[in-house]
Amino acid sequence: MGGRSEDVRYIGIDTPETVKPGTPVQCFGPRAHQLNQRLVGRRSVRLVFDAERRDVYHRLLAYVYTGGRFVNAVLVRRGFARTLTIPPNDSHAGLFHRLARRAGRGGRGLWGAC
Repeated sequence: MGGRSEDVRYIGIDTPETVKPGTPVQCFGPRAHQLNQRLVGRRSVRLVFDAERRDVYHRLLAYVYTGGRFVNAVLVRRGFARTLTIPPNDSHAGLFHRLARRAGRGGRGLWGAC
C-alpha cells in the first residue's frame, strides 16, 4: 500500500492461530493459512475499509477482495474462519454470521475437524 508492504487484519473474521507468539498452533490453523495463501498470496488485492481504518494496535483493518472474490466471506463460508464482530466495523456481520451458520451445519472446515 503506497509502495510498501503492510499486514492486514481481516474485518469480521478470525482464523485459527498459527504464528501468534506464545500461542500453540490451533486446530485447522495450518489449513486456514494455506487457503488464505492460495486466495491472496502474491496477488494484487483490493482493500475496502469500514468505519475505522486501524485498530487500537495500529493494524490495518479491511475487507479483502481478489478480482470479484470476497476473501473474508470465502474463508467463513468454507469453514476456515469464525466470525468476530467488533463494532463499529460491522458492515458485513450479518453475512458472515449466516455463512458461519451454514458452514457449521454442514460440518465444513474447522466445524467438522475441531
